[in-house]
Amino acid sequence: MALKLIWHGHGTWSLHTADHKILIDPFLTSNPAADISADQAQADTILLTHGHGDHVGANADGTFDIVEIAKRTGAHVICIYETANWLSAKGVKHVTGMNLGGTVKLPFGSAKMTLALHSNGLPDGTYGGMPAGFVVEADGRKVYFAGDTAVFQDMQMIGEAGLDVAVLPIGDLFTMGPADSIAALRLLQPKAVVPGHYNTWPPIEQDVDAWAESVRNESNATPNVLKPGESLSIA
Repeated sequence: MALKLIWHGHGTWSLHTADHKILIDPFLTSNPAADISADQAQADTILLTHGHGDHVGANADGTFDIVEIAKRTGAHVICIYETANWLSAKGVKHVTGMNLGGTVKLPFGSAKMTLALHSNGLPDGTYGGMPAGFVVEADGRKVYFAGDTAVFQDMQMIGEAGLDVAVLPIGDLFTMGPADSIAALRLLQPKAVVPGHYNTWPPIEQDVDAWAESVRNESNATPNVLKPGESLSIA
């Protein structure tokens, strides 16, 4: 069975294998682009790139989507060590803290934590540790979730692993924008790329069709533009 990559809007994704459901950066309740609600989200593993409100799903009532989903599903949460401690204090029972460069073995394969150039203050002001990305290996495929990041030269080393898909932010202002995402693709050399973290709100609006044309003309990657709720099969 091919891997199934689903965009839930903004920076939230699911990656499904035949037997496992991996959820990345669950921001659903307060996400105006979300295709599902937090109580519909399914996961046995949750990967969290950093603790900003639009990635842990911070809500006006003081709840957090990641906490509620993890408690309901019993999912194993993987994140940077300091953020793991914060989640544990919120009552998440199955959480593993790790650090940049580390790899954790999981029932579906593995997840390697990679560098990201961003910030990581948690919604209550707690220091969340370093931001991160993940290279997920499952069913013989490798998918890179860059998280919120600027482009950086060491993406070349990440790409040397041989990436089937790179999931890159293109919204600009808080992350890399379209032009820098093309530079990232030249370093990463993935077979395919999927954009995220754009068009959720006016400050990060982008012309995604123009971006896709630039990818075709200026890189070796195949662009795949999804709408929230749509999926990409990774064969």
